[in-house]
Amino acid sequence: MKTLYYRVFLIALAVILASSVLGFLASNLYYHVKLKPFNDKKLVSIAEQMKGFIEAEPAEMERYLRHAADLGYEIYVTDGQGESHFYGRSFRVQDLDRQDMDRVLGGGVYHGVAQFPNKLFISGFFDNRLSNTVGVPVQSSEKRYALFMRPDVLLQFGELRTFFALVGLLTILISIIFFLISTRYIVKPITRLTEATKRLAQGQYNLRLATGRRDEIGQLAEHFMTMTGELERVDQARQQFVSNVSHEIQSPLAAIQGFAKVLARHDLPKEEREQYASIVEAESRHLSMLSKQLLLLSTLDQGEEALNKKRFSLSSHVRQAAEMLQWQLEEKELLLKLSVPDSIVLDGDEVLLMQVWTNLLGNAANHIPSGRAIEVRAEQTQSFTRIVIADNGEGIAAEHLPFLFDRFYRVDRARERASGRTGLGLAIVKKIVQLHGGTIEVSSSSGGGTRFTVTLPQL
Repeated sequence: MKTLYYRVFLIALAVILASSVLGFLASNLYYHVKLKPFNDKKLVSIAEQMKGFIEAEPAEMERYLRHAADLGYEIYVTDGQGESHFYGRSFRVQDLDRQDMDRVLGGGVYHGVAQFPNKLFISGFFDNRLSNTVGVPVQSSEKRYALFMRPDVLLQFGELRTFFALVGLLTILISIIFFLISTRYIVKPITRLTEATKRLAQGQYNLRLATGRRDEIGQLAEHFMTMTGELERVDQARQQFVSNVSHEIQSPLAAIQGFAKVLARHDLPKEEREQYASIVEAESRHLSMLSKQLLLLSTLDQGEEALNKKRFSLSSHVRQAAEMLQWQLEEKELLLKLSVPDSIVLDGDEVLLMQVWTNLLGNAANHIPSGRAIEVRAEQTQSFTRIVIADNGEGIAAEHLPFLFDRFYRVDRARERASGRTGLGLAIVKKIVQLHGGTIEVSSSSGGGTRFTVTLPQL
């Protein structure tokens, strides 16, 4: 298996090689397009100067050409009749066409550098061949010659070329070494993250990663730590949920078993038998409600697949929920104020949203004193619908507010347990609202009542 370190190193090496090749090709293209005509023009100018000196001092032609060769030029002189001389380092390839030679002898100028063919991996500047020269006619001692010349690259740039080649080679080698070192700096945090992932899979949540870096790896480590904390919280919540379910089931079962044994006695008075039977019935209802709500939560955990959305009027929906609680409102002489415009229409699951309104209204009716009031008001914009259910009861203490929507959480555990409630109602409400893409918020103050605000997106 190829490690990330090995892959990154190979990619870096490939990038260096590819960039070197592309850099050479780009430089070669620049030579052929820009530098080649410029060099040809410059060399023709130098050749014309040589021609002028030779024609002015024909007797010094030989000595002059040797000195010119020593200064860094390769020169070929011919009369076209068999007399020819080379000055300086010999040409690697002597491929000059006879037609080009005759053209120069006839008085023309040969532009071999400018006419050198374009080649991908061969730069004309370094190709030492006779055709890659410039040529001018020279008249010396009543005899015409053709003088062809080009710069002697090895003589002019030999040490410099070696220097640049050494610089390039050392640059590549040092780059590879430093990249090997820097790759460890990049890969090491990922290796640590991999190890931490393995430990996390084994259920170990007390993990610590360095999150001081401000790059993508630092952000990844920070997000991983956040995820670890969230997974730990979910695991604890799961364990707490299992513990709560076990407790909620165990308590009524123990009561049913105990009173069932008492009811089996033949000498039990009728009054006590009826009392114990009613307790068994109440605990059975509690178990039934608990199982239904647990099943509903399990269904809601499947996500939006659990929804059966359609369009309906919010006003009639809330009024229907209020009618279901009419007996409770009348029993406690509670005033219900509805301010829900008939024009508000929702797209959602009617059955599930009905549980939201009945649960919130039922909670308010259960917890506020007799003679108080509950208000339901709603407003709709182009982007959302907001429903507020508020009461003027005694309110909820601030320390309880962050946990109201937790499963099995009760503000007054003794009172809630005696009422037969499971502590799952608000958890179900929040889950239903979230499945509809909305939010639910609660605000309360001691003696100032409680307000639940449900915000649903407008589809």
